[in-house]
Amino acid sequence: MSKSLNNSFRNIREYPKAFLQISSNGIRLPVTYKKSWDDGFGARGWKLDVTIDDPEIIASTRETGQRINTSVFVHDILDHFLSGFGVSGHRSEAMALIQLAKRTGSDPEPDYEQMVKEDIINGRVNGESLITFLPEQLKDLLPSVCEMTDGEIISYLKQKVSEKKLRDILVEHFFTLGEAGEKHAIASWLTLGLEPKKQTEIGLALQKLLEVIDSRVEEMKIEELKGLIVINNENITFTLQESNRVDSIDGYQIVVA
Repeated sequence: MSKSLNNSFRNIREYPKAFLQISSNGIRLPVTYKKSWDDGFGARGWKLDVTIDDPEIIASTRETGQRINTSVFVHDILDHFLSGFGVSGHRSEAMALIQLAKRTGSDPEPDYEQMVKEDIINGRVNGESLITFLPEQLKDLLPSVCEMTDGEIISYLKQKVSEKKLRDILVEHFFTLGEAGEKHAIASWLTLGLEPKKQTEIGLALQKLLEVIDSRVEEMKIEELKGLIVINNENITFTLQESNRVDSIDGYQIVVA
C-alpha cells in the first residue's frame, strides 16, 4: 500500500471502468457477493469490486449498528468510494466518518477514540507512515533528527505529554483530518451527477435495496453472485452481471424518497 500523504484522495474521473461506470441512468458499481470469503474470517457478505483485493476491507451484510441505520457496505460505497476517498486507511476513514455523520446524524467521536486506542496509540497507521499522520504539534515535540521506530515515537510522546493528553490530541486530529475532506466529497458527488444534499435519502434507499437482495441470497444459499448497483438521484437499482442467471434476484429498484 502506498505511503503517500495524499493516498486518501481519489480523482473520481480516474476511476477504472471495471470499478465504476457513468451511464445515462446513473452510476454503475460492480459488486460481488460470497457466502464465505477467503479473508481469514470466512465472512459472508458483499464487497465493491474495487475492494476485493484490499485485505483491510471485510465483506459486509445488510446488518446495521446500534447507532447507525445503514450498513458498513453502504458506508464503503457512499462515504468512501463515491466521495473520492480511499477504501481503507485511517486518514480515509477519518474523512468518510464525517460523511457518515452528515447523512445519518451519527457522532464520529467514538469511532475516532476506538481507532486511537486500538491502532494509533500502538504505533499502527494504515495508509501512510505514523510520522506523516501525526499533527504538527506532536511532530514538533520529536527530536529534529528522528530515527525512532513508530513504537518508540509513541512511547516518546507519551512521556512528553502523558498518554491521556496524547489520546485527546489524536482524537482532535481525526476531526481535523475528517473535516478536511468535505470539499473533496462534495466535488466528487457533483462530478458523478449526484446531489450531495440527498446523501441521507440515497443512503436509506441503498440500505433498503441491500436488505432485499442480501436476504434473498441468504435464503437461497447462493455461494457467489456478481451484480451491479446503479445509483442516481431518483432511485437505486440492483441488476445481475451477464454471467449470472438468478432471475428472482435481478431487477430490484428502490425509489429515493
